[in-house]
Amino acid sequence: MAKTVKVHVSDLRVGMFVSKLDRDWLDTPFIMQGFLLEQREDIDIVSEFCEYVWVDVDHRDSGSMHSSNIGSATQARQRNFAEPSVSVEEEHRKTYQTFREARSITRTLLDDIRLGGALNGDTARDVVNDCVQSVIRHPDALLWMAKIREEREYTAEHCLNVCILAIAFGRQLGMDEADLHNLGFCGLLHDVGKVRVPREVVDKPARLTTKEMRMMMAHTVHGRNLLISGKNIYSGAIDVAYSHHERIDGEGYPRKLPGKGISRFSRIISLVDAYDAMTADRCYAPAKTSTEALKIIYNERGKQFDEELAVKFIETIGLYPAGSLVELYSGEVGIVIESNTRFRHLPRVILLLDSEKQPLQKELVKDLVNIEKGELPRKYLIKQVWRDGSFDIRLRDYQKKGLILKR
Repeated sequence: MAKTVKVHVSDLRVGMFVSKLDRDWLDTPFIMQGFLLEQREDIDIVSEFCEYVWVDVDHRDSGSMHSSNIGSATQARQRNFAEPSVSVEEEHRKTYQTFREARSITRTLLDDIRLGGALNGDTARDVVNDCVQSVIRHPDALLWMAKIREEREYTAEHCLNVCILAIAFGRQLGMDEADLHNLGFCGLLHDVGKVRVPREVVDKPARLTTKEMRMMMAHTVHGRNLLISGKNIYSGAIDVAYSHHERIDGEGYPRKLPGKGISRFSRIISLVDAYDAMTADRCYAPAKTSTEALKIIYNERGKQFDEELAVKFIETIGLYPAGSLVELYSGEVGIVIESNTRFRHLPRVILLLDSEKQPLQKELVKDLVNIEKGELPRKYLIKQVWRDGSFDIRLRDYQKKGLILKR
């Protein structure tokens, strides 16, 4: 076991390996504990959030450890991102109606199949194309809208959200546009087999019986069969519908495939599917915050999820994804409208409540990166992420009231 010593942040030096913090990692910009301090900037960020940390005295393998570490501030800042081509405000205006139509078409698509109609891949492709173009222009606008849910429409909204998240993830993985279309198609139709599972089982608010669990697990087989018989279906989507509940450790279903037998797209959709399910309110469980869900994904890497992809997915979502409800150290509460790919703990936030948790007369947009520039007090650092609905703030209500972003 490595020897560790407790060090005050004022005594940190470049080259030290931090193995533990004096608080939960969810309260900091570091997605995991265990990272190399590569430059003075890293020390400054640690100092913003911690008073003491634990340093590995005899850590030697800093290079290999750091290459797989998702928590290092330096690593997060050095990643090569495709820059958005428009502002998030402009993309919100462009994609608001597109998202509403995509959600409606997805519901109709699944309802038609439920009633015995044939699955037409062209309709699905139209939805995916709109999502791909929006994500390429600026992913945060569509990711923000995907946070707005109707519990009674879970399956349709989940399918669309998985499509959107998968495209955003694929973009960060460096996929070309053709692959983004195919991956989004897989995401949109991954759960199509649930239309063949009785609704009372899908929406049951209590633990499923053994028989009901078998019925639910059969949605992967139903999905494969529906896609095989559909028109103009991308063949990879058939595999994903059948395999997205397989696990890297071979304990998944329906075939208990070992990790090497699971396709890359199935591994990706498995991650995105789990994340979206965990962050949604269900009839049997309240939604987890994004950070809670990412922690579970991190802990399940190499077991349920592909380890490398799990790390990259956590990087993609980041600490405060668009649509996150956050409380600042000032006591003010707002919604993240745009993530920051360089300074992950400093997104743009639209403030809705003052320090006494009373509605502001006028919503204020704060770009928290100005803290880094010394132009904004440190009290505007994010203290905590809250579930949608906390403080009686619901994304859906604010959007209905016309919270379409303006410069």
